[in-house]
Amino acid sequence: MKALKTIFTILSVALLTISCSNDDDNKEDPIKYNEENPLDAYMAGSGFSQKAVDVKNSGIYEYGFSFKPTVTGKINALIVKIPDVNAALRITLWDAATKTVIKSETINVPTANVTVEKTITSIALTKDKEYFFTVNSDDWINRTKTDGSATTYPIVAGNITITGYAFVSSTAAETIFPTNARNTYYAGDITFKFQQTQ
Repeated sequence: MKALKTIFTILSVALLTISCSNDDDNKEDPIKYNEENPLDAYMAGSGFSQKAVDVKNSGIYEYGFSFKPTVTGKINALIVKIPDVNAALRITLWDAATKTVIKSETINVPTANVTVEKTITSIALTKDKEYFFTVNSDDWINRTKTDGSATTYPIVAGNITITGYAFVSSTAAETIFPTNARNTYYAGDITFKFQQTQ
């Protein structure tokens, strides 16, 4: 009887070990989504990829685009290209509903018309919440359709839906929410790397 109990105990431990091992083997690695940059799809969808003109030293503005992520995710990096140098270019992410700043970052742009990317501490974005992404500058690339006609929002750019473009006159010291909406051009180039998280 004692031998039978010992055999039963050994079999139970062996089965439990195999069961636990199989549970570990069946666990899937979490999905790692690719990063997305919505700018190219935005320019193509709006038609503003057709014509680009550099504008330099033309008064300071806070300008950019509003958007909604269609999935929960995060911004991992900021990307900018402007037609002049700027050692402290300020980029800001806003809560569009409350018009409050979520986060501002500065980027050193050492060379005109060269794309600069800055990795940042990730900023979480909520699915279907509207945000505004702006830059404070007196330089930009003015992008339009060849015929100057308007585009229609919203514009789907992967998991980001662009809901509009706006600007406001500002100063280097001020961060002001843009209120002047326009649909006949886009001033940039500013964008970000977005990564879905669930």
